[in-house]
Amino acid sequence: MRILLALYYYRPHMSGLTIYVERLAMTLARRGHTVTVLATQHDAKLPREEWSDGVRIVRVPVALRINKGVISFALGSTASRLLREHDVLSIHLPNVDAAGLTIRGHRQNKPVILTYHCDLTLPRSPVSAILEQAIFMAHYAGARLADRIVAYTRDYAIHSRLLSRFADKLEVISPPVVMPAPPAADVAAFQAEVCADGRPVIGMAARFATEKGVEYLVQAMPRLLEWFPHAKVLFAGPYGSVLGEETYWQRLREPIAELGSRWQFRGQLDQSRLSVFYRVCDVIVVPSLNSTESFGLVQAEAMLCGTPVVASNLPGVRQPIKMTGMGEVVEPGSAAALCEGLERVLAHPQRYMRPQPEVETLFDPERTADAYLELFEREIARRSG
Repeated sequence: MRILLALYYYRPHMSGLTIYVERLAMTLARRGHTVTVLATQHDAKLPREEWSDGVRIVRVPVALRINKGVISFALGSTASRLLREHDVLSIHLPNVDAAGLTIRGHRQNKPVILTYHCDLTLPRSPVSAILEQAIFMAHYAGARLADRIVAYTRDYAIHSRLLSRFADKLEVISPPVVMPAPPAADVAAFQAEVCADGRPVIGMAARFATEKGVEYLVQAMPRLLEWFPHAKVLFAGPYGSVLGEETYWQRLREPIAELGSRWQFRGQLDQSRLSVFYRVCDVIVVPSLNSTESFGLVQAEAMLCGTPVVASNLPGVRQPIKMTGMGEVVEPGSAAALCEGLERVLAHPQRYMRPQPEVETLFDPERTADAYLELFEREIARRSG
């Protein structure tokens, strides 16, 4: 099968969406399918076209940038050209070009599948409400025209302003998650480095962004240190210069500095280093605040490493814990609730342990690929018949 995947940002950009698409693309390519990723050239240093892990990557130049969003006038024409070489178009949202891309797919009688990764919430500004509504309408138009729409969980879908309107098109497919075991020596070395002055270690793996709820972990730390005087936070991910989050960083910079050695930034980690990171942490926190988080792939990654999670009680975000039992679900936007959830997990970690094969089965990329291929084949057959 010849599969065209379309999204705005692809590797080396780091986000849950890009990781999802990369894992899906690589798994499909390993199975012998022809896979092309169409994305924007969000960094001018990136090549316009290249091959990586059996996947062809085609990037179109960026014409305009609006906050975190990008606009490319070449995206549509390039999609039309590539569609002639492919059997199916898989568009990954947020993507305001969804409707235009879907129309181009249907003109060539190709089935179009949308995967809705999350709602889009912009930083507050005089024009953000207008932009959000415009983006919603663009997504709505794409959803109206698409053949099928994929969501991570039914829980998120029924609470989503957009997805709840298209229940008749909905397909639920669990996200692909892999986390290979690192060398034991690497784990031991990292543990010796970060645990020299005690435990527990609380991990957070995310962009330093408003919707991630970082401030509630900062606010929870003084009380948590009363129970666990040697507790510390390891933050893995970009910080300080995250696009659109400069004000948020400045607001939290001083409170974090006051925690001293009890808060350490580790920077952006690749998969091998993340695998070490998760195994050294005693718990991972996902204190997200809104529907821009639809699942929280870091939860599944941590669980595959045997590490429990404390996450916000939000549609979709609560599902990994409900699926596995490996953690606590707490009220979002509450430092007290987050602190209490952490205390329960850290005080009784064995309650939250599960056999790794059970967790691996839930998030196996092969299982995700099977579901997509079955969906693609069904829609191709429907259009051909």
